[in-house]
Amino acid sequence: MHIKCITGLVLAMLWLSACAQDSDMADNNISIIASEEEQKVEVFFNGEIFTSYLYSENLKKPILYPLKIAGGTDLTRGFPFDPRPGERTDHPHQAGLWFNYGDVNGLDFWNNSDAVPDDRKDQYGTIIHKEINDIRNGEDRGELDVSMEWVNSNGEILLTENTVFVFSNSENTRIIDRITKLTATDSNVSLKDNKEGVLGIRVARELEHPESESDTGLTGLYRSSEGLEGDDVWGTRGKWVKLSGVIHNQEVSVSILDHSENAGYPTYWHARGYGLFAANPLGQEEMSGGVDQLNYELAAGESATFKYRIIISSDSSFSDEQMNEYWDEFNDEYQGISL
Repeated sequence: MHIKCITGLVLAMLWLSACAQDSDMADNNISIIASEEEQKVEVFFNGEIFTSYLYSENLKKPILYPLKIAGGTDLTRGFPFDPRPGERTDHPHQAGLWFNYGDVNGLDFWNNSDAVPDDRKDQYGTIIHKEINDIRNGEDRGELDVSMEWVNSNGEILLTENTVFVFSNSENTRIIDRITKLTATDSNVSLKDNKEGVLGIRVARELEHPESESDTGLTGLYRSSEGLEGDDVWGTRGKWVKLSGVIHNQEVSVSILDHSENAGYPTYWHARGYGLFAANPLGQEEMSGGVDQLNYELAAGESATFKYRIIISSDSSFSDEQMNEYWDEFNDEYQGISL
């Protein structure tokens, strides 16, 4: 076959692929499109980018980044990928939305990043994306099913992970359900109590807590299911926490909901005023100041499933009653479900 014919055939195939993606996005309110070459999976709501599942080799864990409110406003911090003027440049491992832990058989998965010096890399663990198992687009919801491996610096597998992300939305609210099953391989796995965990989001500068009246533009406020607010939320337990504030004159909120079947329920909240918003059910001794203790373990071949709902909205006025209703719906929907 002549080169000219081959080129024409390739162009035709690319055109058909592009048309198929355009058709998919037109037919479904929620469209999930994978790009193996770019090592990412993009999630669109009504043709507008919401987030991407990123798993490039330079990341120490797959993440969802960025998270966007309807209309395109970024809810998450830009650093270290796309720094924005005035934002903090601390903790390069805190990017987007992620799931990992600070002590897995003595290895730190939470704090791992390219900033770790070579002579300390053996103290850290890495979560490696292995496979996209399934993608389902739909009018009301979309699903992304992926597999990962938690490995040490020698590439030895401690845990396998299967995670299903379920994406849904309404007019001004976007929802991510993250259902994660961890399985110990052929050895026991210890997840000793540690404050660094488990499900985390690093939010935009505007959602940080103001520390003084001079902190103009910082508008964040945590509120927990137990009625606690601000910095008082850190180190307490609750079934949900909402962080609300204003970004570019737009009221926003992001909430994390725990599930009653999760280990360590109700979770402790590792919610920091500087922009780290995390649920940590496993680090009980650290989070409680020694009052509680868990030191969770998985025997060889044993599995545990963790279920969370993240609600992102351009409405920050959800009452406690509404939040409790959201929690009831989530808890009922995934009751008894383990991947």
